[in-house]
Amino acid sequence: MTTDPVDVPLRPAATVMLLRDTPTDVEVFMMQRTTSAAFASGMYVFPGGRVDDIDGAAELNDLCDGLTDGEASDLLRVPSGGLAFWVAAIRESFEEAGVLLARDHSGEYVKLDNPDVQQRFAHARHAVHEGTLSLAEFCRREELRLAVDTIRYVSHWITPVGERRRFDTRFFVAVAPPAQNPLHDDQETIDSLWVSPSEALQRAQRGELAMIPPTVANLKFLAPHHTTHEAVAAAQTIGIPTPILPKLRYDGDGRVVGIVFPDDPGYAQLP
Repeated sequence: MTTDPVDVPLRPAATVMLLRDTPTDVEVFMMQRTTSAAFASGMYVFPGGRVDDIDGAAELNDLCDGLTDGEASDLLRVPSGGLAFWVAAIRESFEEAGVLLARDHSGEYVKLDNPDVQQRFAHARHAVHEGTLSLAEFCRREELRLAVDTIRYVSHWITPVGERRRFDTRFFVAVAPPAQNPLHDDQETIDSLWVSPSEALQRAQRGELAMIPPTVANLKFLAPHHTTHEAVAAAQTIGIPTPILPKLRYDGDGRVVGIVFPDDPGYAQLP
């Protein structure tokens, strides 16, 4: 039985570009997805994934600083549940990269430079990923609050109709906490690196880093900015991003021969 491409459900997803400053440029954290992944296998991506139902739980909303569900929903142009995208970005960053965008009781980003704390959070990272510990429970145990107010919404990409898996993905940007060291999880991701956006784009052109179009587009957004302050300031000026829905181009035999973007000639003529 063949599934109608139009019937493939759109899954909400959130991705966060973690940034840091170097003496000469800004760098972004990227990870390589495992080659066995059902989506974007082998590709270099930013931490992120599907928005789960639990990300919109009221107990998590109550742990968020500086942004209400109403405000988040207005930014995403959805009736409600918008804050779940910010929460998902934080949860996925913790699960996939070991970076937790949260503040401790002092109001500062949680520090993971103490070996005992580092080990405790590493165990929690895997427990949250496996579903044996909820992010809300962990935050209450550690007296943490989610720093959603430090995460800026920068773009909105929708997977083309015709793909076997489709995502409605919101891309965010945030400065990585200074006392946390990202590292891929060796399960869903198999490699990681800090790289300047310009270098990442050059390496992609040389075929060294495989990327999907939304990743490339977001790197192009970052490339002109050479400090985290500049990048975050640029993100703040975006307002509400226009959704980008590419279309697949087929040949006479029904094979995909290209991807057409909204600004490309002929986009409006494609179904």
